[in-house]
Amino acid sequence: MENKLETRLRNLAVFQICDSTFPIGTFNHSFGMENYLRNGLIDDANQFSEWLTNYYQSQFKYGEGLLTLLVYQALDCDNFNQLQYLDDVITKSTLARETRDGTKVIAKQMVILIQKIYGNQIKDLNQYAELMEHGKVYGNPAIVFAIFAHYQGVSKQDAYLMYGYSVASTLVQNAVRAIPLGQREGQVVLNRIIKQLGDLYQESCQYDVSYLGANTPGLELAQINHETQNARLFMS
Repeated sequence: MENKLETRLRNLAVFQICDSTFPIGTFNHSFGMENYLRNGLIDDANQFSEWLTNYYQSQFKYGEGLLTLLVYQALDCDNFNQLQYLDDVITKSTLARETRDGTKVIAKQMVILIQKIYGNQIKDLNQYAELMEHGKVYGNPAIVFAIFAHYQGVSKQDAYLMYGYSVASTLVQNAVRAIPLGQREGQVVLNRIIKQLGDLYQESCQYDVSYLGANTPGLELAQINHETQNARLFMS
């Protein structure tokens, strides 16, 4: 039976992967936030906090948040074909080209770095990476993360919360640079999202794959409009 120290070390390994400093290119993407910034809809901490809350209540809850839970279900049933289906649904549900391309690049970089650290010992990750290489799946970082967290024996609840924190932490750091926000203000905003993640998890648990990719038009339009934005700091 695994002791508490081994469990904590496994959790720490997953925290490393979802740390905002993990070099997979997430600092290059605002996922539409920069378009709100350009249009004067975000220019302080409160407005950014409102945007981030709405992002989590829609695009995260029905997108990558729900996706982590669905990946766990598939892996628990040893149904790898379902991962291919989930990859297809989440990618084709993302209307903005930059966002689609950005998630593919992040997923690829995440796979490369995890394999550099852990070699080829994670069978499901190796299989997913091979499908990405041959163009049979698109690649999504939430799928890569969920595969790794499942391999490490992390519960689906902890995986959801860790990944939710990871996305929020990255977006806050990007807002600190772009708006700009003070680091202290950024941490206050991040803590608000942390407090919401428990409720979001309970909600996401009630949804099946038919909800995957549901989105808010305003967020999608901002992500689409970012593609033709003249001056920008981010790739999406």
